[in-house]
Amino acid sequence: MLPPVRCLTCGAPLGHLYEPFKNRVEAGEDPEKVLDDLGVKRYCCRRTLYTSVAYIEQISKYSTARIIRAKELEKGVSS
Repeated sequence: MLPPVRCLTCGAPLGHLYEPFKNRVEAGEDPEKVLDDLGVKRYCCRRTLYTSVAYIEQISKYSTARIIRAKELEKGVSS
């Protein structure tokens, strides 16, 4: 997994904030408060850290395309 080095929108450096953010959120802290504590003010930077690959994996299980494909496989339909 490659952490974000810079904000995708404004280009602000974020690489040094990824590990502290990840560790604190995994320890159970509220992501909003962690981002505030780390001084991440811009919503584009907050989005970049919050939607990093680690969280995309958690969110992707709710993807409708993935659910539809799983149902097709259960029925024996393949492409």
